[in-house]
Amino acid sequence: MHRKLRLRKREDFNTVYRYGKSFANSQFVVYWRKRAPTGTFRMGVSVSSKLGGAVVRNRLRRMVKEIVRLNAAKLQEDIDLVLIVRKPALSMAYKEMEGSILHVLRKAGLLKGSKPFQPGRKPPNSQGNRGNKPHASKGK
Repeated sequence: MHRKLRLRKREDFNTVYRYGKSFANSQFVVYWRKRAPTGTFRMGVSVSSKLGGAVVRNRLRRMVKEIVRLNAAKLQEDIDLVLIVRKPALSMAYKEMEGSILHVLRKAGLLKGSKPFQPGRKPPNSQGNRGNKPHASKGK
């Protein structure tokens, strides 16, 4: 991933954490925040030292950055995002990891053409019968 597309300073990470929104699945957490229009996104990756030594953490970080680089055309522009790797991602193959990252980005509404998930709302294609119940006739 190109250097200009990376979040590198602690202040940038803290701004995204403090003022951004977050979405998660069991393997990844994404924090994101809109910023001034520049025509591209910036991303940072965080891997806890609890997940392993430097070799393990750097391998995970490289895999996540490569997945995002290859799918950069699908991401919305003018956002800062931070991807946090969770422990279940350690045992994942590359393709599984790619699917999981795209899932959490879609859930957050960061992929072009997707809207963020809103808890408590049914999907628009649900087959509920609200309003379709026949009314009982009055009197006989």
